Amino acid sequence: MYIYDDYDQRIVDERVDQFRDQTRRYLAGEISEDEFLPLRLQNGLYIQRFAPMMRIAIPYGLLSTRQVRKLADISRRYDKGYVHFTTRQNVQLNWPSLEEVPDILAELATVQMHAIQTSGACIRNTTTDQFAGVAADEVVDPRPWCELIRQWSTFHPEFAFLPRKFKIAVCGADEDRAATLVHDIGVHLRKDYQGKVRINILAGGGLGRTPVIGALIKEDLEPEQLLNYLDAALRIYNRYGRRDNKYKARIKILVKAMTPEVFAREVEDEWNRIKKISQPLGPGEIERIARNFTRPDYEALADLDFNDLALQGSPQFQRWLKQNVSAHQQAGYSAVTLTLKATADAPGDVSAEQLDEVADLADRFSFGELRVSHEQNLIFADVPQTKLPELWQALDRIGLATPNRGLLTDVICCPGGDYCALANARSIPLAEEIQRYFEDLDYLHDIGELDLNISGCMNACAHHHVGHIGILGVDRKGEEYYQIQIGGSATRETTLGKIIGPSFKREEVPDVIRQLISVYLEQRHDGERFIDTSLRLGLEPFKEKVYGQKAA
Repeated sequence: MYIYDDYDQRIVDERVDQFRDQTRRYLAGEISEDEFLPLRLQNGLYIQRFAPMMRIAIPYGLLSTRQVRKLADISRRYDKGYVHFTTRQNVQLNWPSLEEVPDILAELATVQMHAIQTSGACIRNTTTDQFAGVAADEVVDPRPWCELIRQWSTFHPEFAFLPRKFKIAVCGADEDRAATLVHDIGVHLRKDYQGKVRINILAGGGLGRTPVIGALIKEDLEPEQLLNYLDAALRIYNRYGRRDNKYKARIKILVKAMTPEVFAREVEDEWNRIKKISQPLGPGEIERIARNFTRPDYEALADLDFNDLALQGSPQFQRWLKQNVSAHQQAGYSAVTLTLKATADAPGDVSAEQLDEVADLADRFSFGELRVSHEQNLIFADVPQTKLPELWQALDRIGLATPNRGLLTDVICCPGGDYCALANARSIPLAEEIQRYFEDLDYLHDIGELDLNISGCMNACAHHHVGHIGILGVDRKGEEYYQIQIGGSATRETTLGKIIGPSFKREEVPDVIRQLISVYLEQRHDGERFIDTSLRLGLEPFKEKVYGQKAA
């Protein structure tokens, strides 16, 4: 867990005071709606369908139990007793009153949290692998690099009003669990044959109205040049990015228009100019930041035989052990995913009571820390394997032991039309209907890994373009319909899904998914996942199954 120094704390405290005064002046009519708009956005405050929505930053998805308890307390005192975890590893309150937002920010500051730059045309929360620092396949721990980028980007005067929002993701493992190829900038950390850290930079990825996979623009960057290079990339975007049309203002449009090669050349020229007048990252700077992360006091344990461990428990425990428990760097420890996807619960939502219980369990079983994933789940990153049966029993009692991580019912879902003023259709009721339709756990485990993403509009907050099955809410003459695509993936081999055909009414969607899965089950090869089979076969067999002769 990163611990603030005095400078960090002073910045957050002063920001609370500034926003309290800005809010007072707005409510008193001293500043206009237009003047207040950028101020509230850069403090995480939106106006939604029914009420303000406040987005709180969770830098790179890392939370302490003290912070979790504070979120539970705030949700009881200032909201409706629950919070919503988002696909950018942030957390949202859906019902705060504007008058009380400065008080909420003051409460958050007491536990080293804030809402700075969680919205607006600026650099947003940097995201990374939810298993950062513990993943068995990790090459470089991305957390200090994320913190470096956070410190560089927060209140950066040159990048406070970019053409549009800007998102950076960092990956330091063999498997890309941060979806870096669909970010404005993806940072890949690796080591060369001498064991030195080197960095590859990708740019121009993104989803939304125009989905694009990012392009590699720089290989083998020396780590001491990371911030200078990011400065150069942001300057080129800030200089040439379009401001006349918000639908064409993201960096992906600029990179596509210039071509990745020309954009990379422009950045290289700017970087060479910056290098002559700016200092590189100082020696030991990353080590200095890394020292501000507390390290768990691991015991000397040996790895257990999971086959023996599974035989000691019920079938439900065995499924959970197989599906929700991940390998760890430290012998004798595992990482555990708590999917926030129990049937009938809105994906990503957690009640204040559950948050308190989760915090108690994290103190008992995982050194008082939690992670948030972009799949809208929580993670206990450091659980002794000997305590897995006891942890499962405790999670089962509070409804957070659903063994569906990475399965069809682990739905990634935006708030949709129930909250969002931009949505064309409701996402949450559809997610529940799909979960009820596919409640048979034996069937789910037979299907295996399948990412299902539901977005209520083209802004793609649920990343439907990179779901193995992606669903998009659309408006057809005032009625809610749902367009379905298959073949998307957010791994190192990122692919964008393709639309199978005309859209469906909500009540038709679960059966359409069943038909798509039936094609997979009939034609899969040994070891193939749904995504593998769909890419091998292409759209036609799936279209024919769903639409019959009309597909021809």
